Amino acid sequence: MITRLHDPEYARWATQIRQTGGCRQPIQLRGHVEHRDPATGQVLHRYSTHREPGGVLRVACRTRRASRCPSCAEVYRADTYHLIRAGLVGGKGVPEAVSAHPCLFVTLTAPSFGSVHTRCERNGRVLPCHARRGASICPHGTPISCTARHTADDPRLGEPLCGECYDYAASVLFNAAAPELWRRFTDALRRRLAKLTGLTLRELREQLRVSFAKVAEYQRRGVVHFHAVIRLDGPDGPDTTPPVWATAELLTDAVRHAVGAVTVTIPAGGGEPERVLRWGEQLDVRPITTEGDLTDQAVAGYVAKYATKAAECVGTLDRRINLLDDLDALPIREHARCLIAECLRLGVLEHLADLRLVQWAHMLGFRGHFSTHSRRYSTTLGALRAERAEHARVETTTGRLPYFDEDTVLVVAHWAYAGRGHSPGDALLAAALTGTPPPDPSSTGRVA
Repeated sequence: MITRLHDPEYARWATQIRQTGGCRQPIQLRGHVEHRDPATGQVLHRYSTHREPGGVLRVACRTRRASRCPSCAEVYRADTYHLIRAGLVGGKGVPEAVSAHPCLFVTLTAPSFGSVHTRCERNGRVLPCHARRGASICPHGTPISCTARHTADDPRLGEPLCGECYDYAASVLFNAAAPELWRRFTDALRRRLAKLTGLTLRELREQLRVSFAKVAEYQRRGVVHFHAVIRLDGPDGPDTTPPVWATAELLTDAVRHAVGAVTVTIPAGGGEPERVLRWGEQLDVRPITTEGDLTDQAVAGYVAKYATKAAECVGTLDRRINLLDDLDALPIREHARCLIAECLRLGVLEHLADLRLVQWAHMLGFRGHFSTHSRRYSTTLGALRAERAEHARVETTTGRLPYFDEDTVLVVAHWAYAGRGHSPGDALLAAALTGTPPPDPSSTGRVA
């Protein structure tokens, strides 16, 4: 750290750090960019990393995971917030009239795979976990009861009362099948809407479009559930008004039917039985209102918060795990260790190869996108990023080539990956420069 502070190029290094916004694991690039006149070949502007500190340019990693880089994840969270909210009240290219379209906030959960420690509150009072009179004893000699009033940070939350009774195989297979369950749910939803209105699917598409945005959230027990905003539009999306018969009540009926109508079958093989996976019985369907607890701001903030999270609440790792890793030596919870071990065990079975359980063992089997939306729901993350990049280009004062709308230039670029992250000393300086919390020294990324 002292060496960096006394470096003659410290000022330029500090400028790069500020431009990354406090990224904890910036990508280091080596190369150059030339802007040429396509008619004459004259070089109008040239940038090279040769004169940068260390001969590299540091750019933000742009990860969505808050566990890896809080500053970049905050940018992703803010973009997701504006994307979701624009689909509820308009803005970012979406007409304000969309706020009058029928819209629901839906939570789809996973079924039970065995009793786990939970925290329940009623009227502000914490209830006993599993208080049962004359609690039965499971086949493994464990009482299926717990009278503890768990605190919010109790490490036992989400862990099974009896690990041998818990269906770990079904749990990881549900995570793997969740994206397919969601796809079948959306198909069943459209079919139900067509049936309720007496239309064919083709006729329904000519009058109505179902738009949605969803995010996946991990429960403490290690399974995902989905929070979704589902909206009814006219045939061309939010720019068109839905038919008068398209109401929130009609959409609620279709959602409840579709949840119970879809299943995913995991075939038998390798000594494993056939499993039919479906959504859990707990289903929450509520209209989004302008007042109260479920406003457009509350929903957008709730969805955006989970868009930056992964499976860290379960106590797993934030990196891939392979078959050669020593599971017993990993710094993870025992429950997460069992889920990972089940992914590795099932992942080598030939009939489950398409689920890629080994590659996604650190995610406990889930391999879908955490945040997705339909084509016409709202704006896109790409559009939001392009708008931000254009603003940065216009406002920059670093001597870059000033473009104008009528200009046409040829850009020739060559970049090579040179490393990632900070040394421990640089990490502390970067945190001080940008006002971000310093990283855990044990997890600081080293320069490659």
